Amino acid sequence: MRASAAGAFFPAVPTRSSTFCAGRFAPYLLSTCFGAFSRGASIVNIASSRAFMSQKDTESYSAAKGGILALTHALAMSLAPRGVRVNSISPGWIDTGKFGSLMWEDALQHPAGRAGVPADVVKGVFFLCLSGFVNAENLVIDGGMTRMMVYHGEEGWTYNPEARGTEPS
Repeated sequence: MRASAAGAFFPAVPTRSSTFCAGRFAPYLLSTCFGAFSRGASIVNIASSRAFMSQKDTESYSAAKGGILALTHALAMSLAPRGVRVNSISPGWIDTGKFGSLMWEDALQHPAGRAGVPADVVKGVFFLCLSGFVNAENLVIDGGMTRMMVYHGEEGWTYNPEARGTEPS
């Protein structure tokens, strides 16, 4: 498909740009645009730390985010001969302000001492786009949460099976 034809499918995305966010598009539609990517282009998909860890009743969300990780490495292999790199970012708790103020406990539970902010994800996207050698990788931006082991009574955490977790954003 020519770049101009790809623009008809994705009018909000500049097809001649070196960055293309594929996380929301069906793999088939994306595969029809393979010819539209210039050598050196970079695709950054947005997954989630929910691909690695879950709460009760988040099966579909977690599975979808895990699928984005698989799509990322599969696309990376398919597009590598064309000089196009494909990576993903898995954000953790990113405070967008959309859900009100966070409690101090929310910030302090992160090994980084705070929840993430949108700028943290943006910096990750820039890193992946500018690094000409990183390909087929997933960058976890979660302040260390997915690496932290938490047990009842430690780190100020108490297990409460009656409490329901927050819904994923």
